[in-house]
Amino acid sequence: MEQLNLFQAVLESYQANAGRLTNEQLYREVALRANLDDTAMNSLVPIGKSGTPRNVIKRKLRWWQQSAKQAGILRHVPGQRGVWELTEKAGKDLHKILPQYSVLAFSTKLGLAILGSCDSVFSRLDIPISLIVSSPPFPLANPRNYGNVSEKEFVDWITRALEPVIKRLVPGASVCLEISPNIYMPRSPARSMYCERLLLALHDRLGLELMDRLVWENTSAPPSPVQWASKRRVQLTATYSFVFWLSNDAQRVKSDNRRVLQPHTERHARLIEGGGERRTGSFAGGAYRIRPGSFGNETAGTIPRNIIRLSHNCADQNTYKRRMRDMGLPPHTAPMPLALPKFLIELLTEKEDVVADPFFGSGTTGRAAESLSRRWVGTEIAVESIRGASTRFEDAEGFEQHMLM
Repeated sequence: MEQLNLFQAVLESYQANAGRLTNEQLYREVALRANLDDTAMNSLVPIGKSGTPRNVIKRKLRWWQQSAKQAGILRHVPGQRGVWELTEKAGKDLHKILPQYSVLAFSTKLGLAILGSCDSVFSRLDIPISLIVSSPPFPLANPRNYGNVSEKEFVDWITRALEPVIKRLVPGASVCLEISPNIYMPRSPARSMYCERLLLALHDRLGLELMDRLVWENTSAPPSPVQWASKRRVQLTATYSFVFWLSNDAQRVKSDNRRVLQPHTERHARLIEGGGERRTGSFAGGAYRIRPGSFGNETAGTIPRNIIRLSHNCADQNTYKRRMRDMGLPPHTAPMPLALPKFLIELLTEKEDVVADPFFGSGTTGRAAESLSRRWVGTEIAVESIRGASTRFEDAEGFEQHMLM
């Protein structure tokens, strides 16, 4: 069997049985999920120089257990012979690798996906990073299945997690964090000010300079917050997230807006065709002036504004979610649309630069980097999440699944 199919069958078997199985139970579950008959599960073939009869499939499963044990994914239940269980829970339906462990989950010609915590991995991974694009878990009052820290803990937690990654940045590198401003104080329509505290901490503790607070307007966001907008009617519908863009050296920042120019509007195209403005005008106390011929030069496109309008209803994400449901795995519940990291990567990097995502999730940043011929590296603590992310790279050049080797 292919390693991916074996891993999927094993993982699903443990998930369906509260994370714990005897070896015999595992053999039966895998046979059922991989459509293996009794002959395949019980046939013996000679192994090694001695030619000792062994069952190849059961042997592979035991090898997987030992590899998973070394990676911190699986552990033997003390005092119970032949009983194994998944390790720490990351949240509902998710299991996370133990903090001291990390393992290469899968790779492509351009990228590496590592099962492990970002602070542990990047403190040992010596690689020059030009851009971090990530959507870390928000400090929600009701945690999602991947787990969340509290609003009070968030700033300390994320600065500790990011510090080893920041140390790997090349001069002029950028950091882009998708951060929700829609976090409310307990039983109150007042918003948390953790966003403001976070920006100050990123500057004061990690030495980053603020380039911009980009706004991602989610054009298909449902009405929220339900309690304060739809029921109590004291808030407006929240439709945007911030993308905090920072750099470790603003004077040498690698951004270039010519890489992301947008097509001219029809009106602007007509203006260029007609030779520009025909009027004279002065606005904002003389700060802006219009003269005949203004805006008449031929250009490659329009400089984008710092409000990015994108629907979260992304075709690529929808395909990923269908695949997860078909596999019986929980899809990531808060993924970015693919177009968002693609825009940021084009703006802030050149080909061959390395893009990092310390909270890899469903792998959207890596997939965007792959499509733009950028190198990439991502870390993720949840076993199921990185398994699901791997399905988005199976058609990438040089794809290999390593978790069972």
